[in-house]
Amino acid sequence: MIKRCLISLALLTCGFALAADELPSDDFVILDVRLFDGETSLEKATVVVRDGRIVAVGEALPWAAELPVVKGAGRTLLPGLIDSHTHCWGNALEQALTFGVTTAIDMFTNADWAAGVRRQQSENGNPGKADLYSASVLVTAPGGHGTQYGLGIPTLEAGADVDAFVAARLAEGSDFIKVVHEDGKGWGTETPTLDIDTIRAVAAAAHRRERLAVAHIGTREAALEVMATGVDGLVHLFIDAAPGDDFGRRAAKHGIFVVPTLAVLENFQRKGGETVLQDERLSPYLDGDQRASLARSFGPQRKTDNRFEHALETVRLLRQAQVAVLAGTDAPNPGTAHGASMHRELELLVEAGLTPGEALAAATAVPAESFGLQDRGRIEVGRRADLLLVEGDPLDDITASRDIVAVWKLGVATERRRQDVEKPKHPVVSQKLISDFDAGELSAEFGFGWQPTTDQMAGGASETKLAVITDDARGGVLEIRGEVKTGFPFPWAGAMFFPADQPMAAVDVSANRAVTFMARGDGGTYRLMVFARRLGQIPVQTTFVADDTWERHSVAFESLGIDGSDLLGIAFAGGPGLGEFRFEIDQVELE
Repeated sequence: MIKRCLISLALLTCGFALAADELPSDDFVILDVRLFDGETSLEKATVVVRDGRIVAVGEALPWAAELPVVKGAGRTLLPGLIDSHTHCWGNALEQALTFGVTTAIDMFTNADWAAGVRRQQSENGNPGKADLYSASVLVTAPGGHGTQYGLGIPTLEAGADVDAFVAARLAEGSDFIKVVHEDGKGWGTETPTLDIDTIRAVAAAAHRRERLAVAHIGTREAALEVMATGVDGLVHLFIDAAPGDDFGRRAAKHGIFVVPTLAVLENFQRKGGETVLQDERLSPYLDGDQRASLARSFGPQRKTDNRFEHALETVRLLRQAQVAVLAGTDAPNPGTAHGASMHRELELLVEAGLTPGEALAAATAVPAESFGLQDRGRIEVGRRADLLLVEGDPLDDITASRDIVAVWKLGVATERRRQDVEKPKHPVVSQKLISDFDAGELSAEFGFGWQPTTDQMAGGASETKLAVITDDARGGVLEIRGEVKTGFPFPWAGAMFFPADQPMAAVDVSANRAVTFMARGDGGTYRLMVFARRLGQIPVQTTFVADDTWERHSVAFESLGIDGSDLLGIAFAGGPGLGEFRFEIDQVELE
């Protein structure tokens, strides 16, 4: 039952009402609203907010005359959402807050960046951004999962002092410890990973310091192994195998919580990101970077017998066993976006068998309790006024959570900016051939032409070198070589073609359907990255293998989630895998 709370102020029963587009900040009252407090609901509630805190909650309460009023009839008030699995940098926290996520629990990011955000939160509340609670740098083996992003993170060597390693992470500012048990088998690869005894020691070291230890896993086998090490939670589920009837009971026995991350796992088999992009309640507020992330895919899978249904079935078993299930998106991995994908995660939890109320609890009260965030996650007196007001009833139709009326963080209303500006028209380009390099020059048939591109523009250290060389059979070809180095989360190095007269200006090539090219190389896997105006700074991309024989590749715009009407650039690059590389391209065309 909703707690009937005493009102701490002398409140009167009068005031003035405001329209929805005049939402107040700071002190206000919400009247006649359906309330979900994080656990249970109340049909016609009053909620009073003063100085960023909830000071009164209940039915038919008196309220102060001077307080602005938010009409709640026909609407539902929820605690601000908590995304229990994100990777944050840049403007991720602004993006999250736009969609009602007031707290992001980060599972791996740059330690210095995270420490800076936490200082801002402490000093001024970080207005306009979701709060961050972060593992900062994860605990992984040399060459293990987490090292492929180029951050140059410390790793835990065999035989190293585990206690000192964990202490160092906490000294850097980690709020909790995330440890990796990932051998790559779930994805058809091989990856070095920590052994079980080391993970057990990591969990114990965290607990000695009264901090949580959570675990990344990639397979059912790894999940079963790691839950017996003393970790407090799993921050992924698996799709490599059916869970087995006793999985939920075993998880319950060990007292762990689970963040299934269905929103990201779905994208290994189906296009969950597309459902977010196409939802008219979410789409207008997505910026270019979010659109790019939602349109991305993981590409062809080496292990084809993975099934997303295994994750759905596992959630069903966890619910039966009364294991705490937390909503988390793993944004901004392919097919996900900060904030917006939380609403997809809620929908998928319901698809897996949770009631809408249980799914909402998984995004509010349950993560607050699991991670010890006692000042949020519920609507009750004394808690932060982190609130989400939506039209309709998400307890009946979970997708109503997307119909957002207002978001408050610490009682301050968030400015939600629409991003769906009118589509501009760009110069139309009708040429097909971009470059055949037969003139022996780094030239193109149109546009600004080719330039080296590396992560040095973002602070990275990768290097590249372009050269047009002669091939006896093909004439001129473009050789792209270099070295991808640590120093940026997603390092790259390669060649970039700009189709307009100036770099990163847009042209319309939508009369074509694809980019085609010939490639050969050292046998490595390389990336074709396509930049479009609507996608912001994040390209859509796919991979290709360049071995020692020439092969023609064709990449359809549709497969990348674009139509070619606002093309900014096309890049051929190595990375994010580290090391030296070399490949050649020829006969680059639009068709």
